[in-house]
Amino acid sequence: MLEGKAVVEETDMLQTMQHDALGLAAKALDFFDVTQSTHIACFIKKEFDRTYGAGWQCIVGTDFGSFVTHCSGCFIYFSVGSLAVLLFRGSAAPEADEANQFADVKTIKA
Repeated sequence: MLEGKAVVEETDMLQTMQHDALGLAAKALDFFDVTQSTHIACFIKKEFDRTYGAGWQCIVGTDFGSFVTHCSGCFIYFSVGSLAVLLFRGSAAPEADEANQFADVKTIKA
Protein backbone atom coordinates (compact mmCIF):
# COMPACT_ATOMS: atom_id res chain seq x y z
CA MET A 1 0.00 0.00 0.00
CA LEU A 2 1.16 3.49 -0.80
CA GLU A 3 1.44 5.44 2.43
CA GLY A 4 -0.19 8.81 2.68
CA LYS A 5 -3.55 10.49 2.84
CA ALA A 6 -5.64 11.01 -0.26
CA VAL A 7 -5.90 14.63 -1.37
CA VAL A 8 -8.85 15.56 -3.57
CA GLU A 9 -7.59 18.06 -6.13
CA GLU A 10 -10.84 18.62 -8.03
CA THR A 11 -14.29 17.05 -8.01
CA ASP A 12 -17.96 17.63 -8.67
CA MET A 13 -19.07 14.31 -7.14
CA LEU A 14 -21.39 13.94 -4.19
CA GLN A 15 -19.62 13.11 -0.92
CA THR A 16 -20.78 9.47 -1.00
CA MET A 17 -19.27 8.88 -4.43
CA GLN A 18 -16.06 10.64 -3.40
CA HIS A 19 -15.85 8.39 -0.36
CA ASP A 20 -16.35 5.32 -2.58
CA ALA A 21 -13.62 6.47 -4.99
CA LEU A 22 -11.10 7.06 -2.20
CA GLY A 23 -12.00 3.78 -0.51
CA LEU A 24 -11.63 1.81 -3.72
CA ALA A 25 -8.26 3.40 -4.40
CA ALA A 26 -7.08 2.38 -0.92
CA LYS A 27 -8.43 -1.14 -1.46
CA ALA A 28 -6.74 -1.37 -4.86
CA LEU A 29 -3.45 -0.32 -3.28
CA ASP A 30 -3.85 -3.15 -0.78
CA PHE A 31 -4.22 -5.63 -3.66
CA PHE A 32 -1.70 -4.22 -6.14
CA ASP A 33 1.75 -2.70 -6.03
CA VAL A 34 1.89 1.05 -6.70
CA THR A 35 3.74 0.30 -9.97
CA GLN A 36 0.72 -1.66 -11.28
CA SER A 37 -1.23 1.43 -12.28
CA THR A 38 -3.20 -0.34 -15.03
CA HIS A 39 -4.46 -2.95 -12.56
CA ILE A 40 -5.37 -0.24 -10.05
CA ALA A 41 -7.29 1.72 -12.71
CA CYS A 42 -9.08 -1.42 -13.92
CA PHE A 43 -10.13 -2.33 -10.37
CA ILE A 44 -11.54 1.14 -9.63
CA LYS A 45 -13.29 1.42 -13.01
CA LYS A 46 -14.95 -2.00 -12.78
CA GLU A 47 -16.21 -1.33 -9.26
CA PHE A 48 -17.65 2.06 -10.27
CA ASP A 49 -19.28 0.47 -13.34
CA ARG A 50 -20.81 -2.18 -11.10
CA THR A 51 -22.02 0.30 -8.48
CA TYR A 52 -23.00 3.35 -10.55
CA GLY A 53 -23.60 1.93 -14.04
CA ALA A 54 -21.41 1.61 -17.12
CA GLY A 55 -19.35 4.34 -18.75
CA TRP A 56 -16.69 5.09 -16.13
CA GLN A 57 -13.10 5.79 -17.12
CA CYS A 58 -10.12 5.67 -14.78
CA ILE A 59 -6.56 6.87 -15.30
CA VAL A 60 -3.89 6.16 -12.69
CA GLY A 61 -0.24 7.15 -12.72
CA THR A 62 2.46 9.54 -11.64
CA ASP A 63 2.72 11.61 -14.82
CA PHE A 64 -0.11 12.08 -17.30
CA GLY A 65 -2.13 14.78 -18.95
CA SER A 66 -5.78 14.64 -19.89
CA PHE A 67 -8.52 16.60 -21.60
CA VAL A 68 -11.91 14.99 -20.97
CA THR A 69 -15.61 15.66 -21.21
CA HIS A 70 -17.62 14.12 -18.39
CA CYS A 71 -21.14 13.87 -17.07
CA SER A 72 -22.04 16.41 -14.43
CA GLY A 73 -21.48 15.06 -10.91
CA CYS A 74 -19.22 12.28 -12.17
CA PHE A 75 -15.67 13.60 -11.94
CA ILE A 76 -12.91 13.28 -9.35
CA TYR A 77 -9.19 13.86 -9.49
CA PHE A 78 -7.17 12.98 -6.40
CA SER A 79 -3.74 11.85 -5.33
CA VAL A 80 -2.36 9.44 -2.78
CA GLY A 81 1.29 10.22 -2.26
CA SER A 82 2.84 10.48 -5.73
CA LEU A 83 0.07 8.46 -7.40
CA ALA A 84 -2.69 10.44 -9.14
CA VAL A 85 -6.17 9.07 -9.92
CA LEU A 86 -8.58 10.54 -12.45
CA LEU A 87 -12.04 8.94 -12.41
CA PHE A 88 -14.96 10.16 -14.50
CA ARG A 89 -18.02 9.00 -16.39
CA GLY A 90 -17.50 9.85 -20.03
CA SER A 91 -19.99 11.67 -22.18
CA ALA A 92 -20.58 13.06 -25.63
CA ALA A 93 -19.56 16.60 -26.49
CA PRO A 94 -21.50 19.20 -24.45
CA GLU A 95 -23.00 20.82 -27.55
CA ALA A 96 -24.56 17.48 -28.50
CA ASP A 97 -26.81 17.47 -25.43
CA GLU A 98 -29.85 19.72 -25.49
CA ALA A 99 -30.52 19.24 -21.76
CA ASN A 100 -26.99 20.53 -21.02
CA GLN A 101 -26.34 17.92 -18.34
CA PHE A 102 -22.62 17.72 -19.11
CA ALA A 103 -20.03 19.56 -17.10
CA ASP A 104 -17.17 21.59 -18.47
CA VAL A 105 -14.29 19.89 -20.19
CA LYS A 106 -11.50 19.27 -17.68
CA THR A 107 -7.77 19.53 -18.32
CA ILE A 108 -5.62 17.71 -15.78
CA LYS A 109 -1.85 17.41 -15.52
CA ALA A 110 -0.57 14.93 -12.93
